[in-house]
Amino acid sequence: MIQNERDCRHEHVLHVARQMMTAARTAPKGKGIDVVEIALITDDDIRKLSDKMIAMAEENGMKFFLRDADNILQAECIIIIGTRACAQGLNCGHCGFPTCASRPEGVPCALNTVDVGIAIGSACATAADLRVDTRVMFSAGLAAQQLGWLKDCATVFAIPVSASSKNPFFDRKPKA
Repeated sequence: MIQNERDCRHEHVLHVARQMMTAARTAPKGKGIDVVEIALITDDDIRKLSDKMIAMAEENGMKFFLRDADNILQAECIIIIGTRACAQGLNCGHCGFPTCASRPEGVPCALNTVDVGIAIGSACATAADLRVDTRVMFSAGLAAQQLGWLKDCATVFAIPVSASSKNPFFDRKPKA
């Protein structure tokens, strides 16, 4: 049997993406409380995410959303990672308020934000170990959040994944 890499690449990238999701899940969490949500986006849902990003660029005037909307169409899949809002009850003040009770609605707990960052780092380290290309995107994460793809998540980031001869997520040209 001869198997050409081009014929099995997509399935391999999906397998790596699932390993990235496991790495994000098993990453350390503040106080050991798991508030992380993770999902894998493929096929037509990548186009839906791109369309949402284009609409958001028109609403918010942030032109890089257009560049990123075009860029994610080159991904084999996209992982989204977010955290549900959950005050950890430490009254640590890292959110900018002296106690958890004094933190206004909508201000994320700093530990939740750290948790999503550590999960993203673990996922991207796995991708690097397995030699697939990624880029962490605030823009695509915000679009996924607005689409409601990670229920109850207050902070969401996206990681498009690719395996091609050159990383499509770097050396990008701005959209006019």
